[in-house]
Amino acid sequence: MSQQVTTIERLGRRIAQRRDELGLTREDLAARTGIDAGYVAYLEDGPSIREAITRLAAALDTTVEGLLGEVTETPSGAGPASPHPTLVTLSESDCLRLLEPGGVGRIAFEGRFGPTVLPVNFRLSDGAIVFRTEPGGTTDQDLRTGMRDVEYKVAFEVDRIEELTRGGWSVLAQGSLHHVTEEDERAAAAATGVEPWAGGERQQYLKIIPTRLTGRRIQPG
Repeated sequence: MSQQVTTIERLGRRIAQRRDELGLTREDLAARTGIDAGYVAYLEDGPSIREAITRLAAALDTTVEGLLGEVTETPSGAGPASPHPTLVTLSESDCLRLLEPGGVGRIAFEGRFGPTVLPVNFRLSDGAIVFRTEPGGTTDQDLRTGMRDVEYKVAFEVDRIEELTRGGWSVLAQGSLHHVTEEDERAAAAATGVEPWAGGERQQYLKIIPTRLTGRRIQPG
């Protein structure tokens, strides 16, 4: 499902949460905004956007992917900037907070064919970035120096683009890439529950312990 769809779903939850914090009813919010109270209710707790799109796709004799083709095939951030955006530098604690839920990040390294950047699913374990790859596969081999106790220096980038607000953030972690081989390390890595979307027997756990963590956020004007 597209990032835009999940953003819309979260929007309804945030509206309801903020309204409750202010002690407002839906009718109060409708009066303040000039929006019909029924539409506020639809945004907050109407049928799931995912479910609605699935039903629409079935009724139109197509797939969800086919219905969202233009959305899912277009790179994020193609629209114009918001009016008067502000670029904010994130602290290390801010960066860790944004990385904490895990998700999809991009590892950058010098591979056999030159500079390489690949997306991987990741989770955090005691501040370390953990992901999985295929033992003996291209990524596994490219990230081995062939020398004992000598590890590659890599970069790892994670970002979030908010199409509705035209804002977002990015975090860059830099550090050594470690192949997890010891049993206790492997158990801790497995406990994160990280699952590669690509599937397959990706049982080689890799770990990046950041030595430098930086980030930026675009605050929409």
